[in-house]
Amino acid sequence: MTRANDFDTVAARLRCLSYRRRILGVAHAVQAAHVAPAFSCLEMVDAIYYGLKGEHDHFLISKGHGVLAQYAVLEGLGILSPEELDRYDTLDGRLAAHPDRGVPGIEASTGSLGHGMALAAGMALAERLQGTMGSIHVLLSDGEFQEGSTWEAMMMAANLKLGNLVAYLDLNDFQGLGRTSQTHPAFYPVLDKVRAFGWEAQEANGHDAGMVVSKVRDRQGGKPFLLVGKTVKGRGVSFMENQPIWHYRSPNDQEYRQALDELHEVSS
Repeated sequence: MTRANDFDTVAARLRCLSYRRRILGVAHAVQAAHVAPAFSCLEMVDAIYYGLKGEHDHFLISKGHGVLAQYAVLEGLGILSPEELDRYDTLDGRLAAHPDRGVPGIEASTGSLGHGMALAAGMALAERLQGTMGSIHVLLSDGEFQEGSTWEAMMMAANLKLGNLVAYLDLNDFQGLGRTSQTHPAFYPVLDKVRAFGWEAQEANGHDAGMVVSKVRDRQGGKPFLLVGKTVKGRGVSFMENQPIWHYRSPNDQEYRQALDELHEVSS
C-alpha cells in the first residue's frame, strides 16, 4: 500500500478525535442530531480538506445528514466560528441539520438524497468548459447510492469522461432503518457495478485518512473516480456503532459523559 508522504496521519487521527468530541457536544445541546452518520464519514471529510482538495477544487457533501462532520472541519479551518457552531440547529443560528448553500464553506444544499452526484457531474463539466479544471469532490452515503438519479449521473459522467470528478462512498452497510446487506443484498458488490458504469474505482478503509489520500492521489485519471470507503456507522463510541437509532438521536447526559470517556481512553 502506498502512503501519502506529506499527509500527517497522526495529526489527522488527533483532529478526528477532537472533531468527535466537538460533534458530541453540539449534538448534546439539541433535541436531535445525526451523530452516527457524521462519525461514519469523518476521516474521509478530513482527508478531502487536508490532503486532497486543491485551491480551485470544490466539495459537496451529498449525504446531508452527515454535515456535522463538515461543520467540525470547517470550524477547525477557521471558516466557521465556534459561535456559529454553538448555535447549530437553533432559532438564533444558521447551521441546520442539513447543509444550506450560502453558509461559509457550503457549496450546495443537500439532504434530499440522490441529488449530489448530478450536481457534482454538472460542476465538473462546467470546470472543463470554462478551462479552469478544478476538481469536484462529492461524498455520498450507501443508502442514497441506491437512488436511480445517482446512477444516471454516473453514466453521464462516464460518457463525458469527467476525470476531474472524484466521488467518495461512505459504505457503512446501514440505512436509516437497518443493515443494507440484509435488507438489500443485491446492492453488492459495489466496486463491480461502479466499474461496469465506466468509472475507475478503488476500495479503502474509510477511517484511515492516509489510505484515503493515497488511493485518490494514485488514481490513473482520464475518467471519473470513486473511492469506496468501508466504514462503521457511529465509529468511535461503542454504544453508537452499528445501531440504527443513532442515525437520528442526541445523547442524553449519561450517554454524553460515557461517549467522552471512551474517546478519552482512545486518545490516552
